[in-house]
Amino acid sequence: MTYTINRMISSADIDDVDVRARKALADHGFGVLTEIDVTATMKKKLDVEMPAYRILGACNPEMAHQAIEIEPRVGAMLPCNVILRQVDGGVEVSAVDPVASMQAIENAELTAVAGEVRDLLAKAVEAI
Repeated sequence: MTYTINRMISSADIDDVDVRARKALADHGFGVLTEIDVTATMKKKLDVEMPAYRILGACNPEMAHQAIEIEPRVGAMLPCNVILRQVDGGVEVSAVDPVASMQAIENAELTAVAGEVRDLLAKAVEAI
């Protein structure tokens, strides 16, 4: 099973992809609740240099509400993380596959909601 939805954006800058990712996520019903600048954190905490790397915590409120109604503990798996990382040749975008991340909870109704979220995330990643 694949655990992420991936896309490589060639000859791109992370700041440009960040703007495009936020727009694509918003266009597909997601808001960015959290942002972690991993590069800055590693520099501050470990004095380590690394290429640009960001984690965006994306949430579709309607889908999150449905999932929480089905299984209140699912919040431990929210929001859906989308990473942007500068690599040779461009920016790699990866999003968690909600179906894979929810495998530990055996609930067909929750799996169906996770499948809808996966489809929306895949469309958002493709639209970047």
